[in-house]
Amino acid sequence: MAIYAVGDIQGCFHAFTALISRLEFNEKQDKLWLVGDLINRGTGSLEILRWCVQHESSIQVVLGNHDLHALAVKYGARQAHKGDTLQPSIDAPDSDALYTWLRHQPLMWFEHNYAMLHAGLMPQWSIQKALRLAQEVEKVLQSNDYIEFFQKMYGPLPNHWDDNLTGYDRLRIITNALTRMRVCTADGVMEFAFKGELPDIPEPYMAWFDVPNRATAQENIVCGHWSALGLLQRNHIFALDTGCLWGGALTAMCLETQAITQVPFDQRDRIKS
Repeated sequence: MAIYAVGDIQGCFHAFTALISRLEFNEKQDKLWLVGDLINRGTGSLEILRWCVQHESSIQVVLGNHDLHALAVKYGARQAHKGDTLQPSIDAPDSDALYTWLRHQPLMWFEHNYAMLHAGLMPQWSIQKALRLAQEVEKVLQSNDYIEFFQKMYGPLPNHWDDNLTGYDRLRIITNALTRMRVCTADGVMEFAFKGELPDIPEPYMAWFDVPNRATAQENIVCGHWSALGLLQRNHIFALDTGCLWGGALTAMCLETQAITQVPFDQRDRIKS
């Protein structure tokens, strides 16, 4: 048995199938951890969703910002963006079942001494606290209030954690940290506009995982989201978004050995402009 964590797929179904073939993935004994942003922007969002539902016993998923956006569009809480490729999955006859499955996936997972999340963690959160906070969002996502959640999910504020936060302010900052954060200050004030490389981060910000005295500094964390960062394996951080959609590779890491397997971008996965 092997567990492979896979970086952001974003609808790149051809690259994904090439990757699991190269891994010789055995659905009866192996497991895939998918770090979020399963869908959108690539041509194969519908195919990815169908594959995941078909193989749900062999995968573990966490939601990314593109997955949440897709849900908001599906349920009429948000307009599609120009570059979105969600319509085939929304128009499909099995769309309701696929998106119901997606809505019931967690924002964070912890198993085998690894935490998996899409983007980042506030510096003061322990793994157990972050899991509890993620479950607060998951409870609303899986309730009858999910459409109201999508309507109130967007926005950069509040941008720093306070245990006294309540309501949608509390849910929004939890969601933003776990699915959108790249950089923050030493005090945990998030900034969302920066998407570049590590040397270009403007002061006083830093990569969320470089904050001094971060509560999870000794925890193994698998994440994605930051394509400009590329593959990163250091100080217990395993960042696996290598920008497949943008012509990079699709990356998998074996959790047991931390060995990397990659396949190149497939031109069939990109919408022709």
